[in-house]
Amino acid sequence: MMQRKMRGRGVAASWYGIARTATVDRAGAWAELDDGGTAKVVTGVTEIGEGILTVLAQIAAEETGVRPEDVTIGDNDTARSPEAAHAGATRQTYMIGNSVALACREAREKLFTEIAAHWDVEAATLVAFDGVLRAEGTNLAMSMAEAVDICKKRGVVPVGSGHFTSHGTGLDPVDGSGRPWQAYVFGTQVAEVEVDTVTGEVQVLGIWAAHDIGRVINPRGVEGQIEGGVVQGLGQALMEDYQTVNGHTTTHGFAKYILPTSLDVPEITSVLVEDPDPLSPLGAKGIGEPALVPTAPAIMNAIHDAIGVRIKSLPASPEKVLAALAEEEARQDGAVAAE
Repeated sequence: MMQRKMRGRGVAASWYGIARTATVDRAGAWAELDDGGTAKVVTGVTEIGEGILTVLAQIAAEETGVRPEDVTIGDNDTARSPEAAHAGATRQTYMIGNSVALACREAREKLFTEIAAHWDVEAATLVAFDGVLRAEGTNLAMSMAEAVDICKKRGVVPVGSGHFTSHGTGLDPVDGSGRPWQAYVFGTQVAEVEVDTVTGEVQVLGIWAAHDIGRVINPRGVEGQIEGGVVQGLGQALMEDYQTVNGHTTTHGFAKYILPTSLDVPEITSVLVEDPDPLSPLGAKGIGEPALVPTAPAIMNAIHDAIGVRIKSLPASPEKVLAALAEEEARQDGAVAAE
């Protein structure tokens, strides 16, 4: 006789293409090292809660040498800023981040050229970090504020522009061949579940999520995106049941549409695998959508491991679990009777 509560573990792996599909994706940005040792970045990027503005400020600070709090991300109105395109396809860090990095590098190069001439040293010896510029192998140092002032007094405004392109090709209409993406994110997740064989309820006890996302710009942000994707995948796997008939929704509304709450969220362990992308200046990729992909398959595999039945449609509601158990029991009884 089957125990009332059965536990199981399941694993699922995934890959996900970054940026626009089967086409050329591109983005641009402007950057300036300004008075007071500050930096300005102008791009058409849209912040929708993914944390891209924090990431861009970190990138600009590292590339220019100013402090992160001294970076200003400018107006994102595309009538006044370079093209950035949409917030989607896990493309923000990959496309906009690389564009900002290249723009900042051009602005920094102009500053370094003038300060190197001012100090009579090689520009290659200059390094800037946290608001201070130094010449390696010497005692020469000054604040970025002073460096920008000297640069402008020499007649040069340290500005830069940058653009980044992700090359993809269309897909052959006959055999589907082509190169739809330039970069890919790979991931594997393990789920542990407990299935109540009397009520059909499935409780997710834990998720372990390992994703290769290239260079990690903001670890906290990446972990937050993975956790958000896992919770969304949990809802897809066990609760959310969006129904349509002839292309029209028949789902009544959120009053009866079940979503995960904080009580449904298991312990999530994120593992960040840093395999830098060789085709981009930063080496970073992305994690927004890829974190969602393997969650539901891992949970379905865990349910199978726990009770030996396959749920082949989502969500795996208690009714579906009980129906699958009853069908399996009837099949086994029939097999025994046939013997």
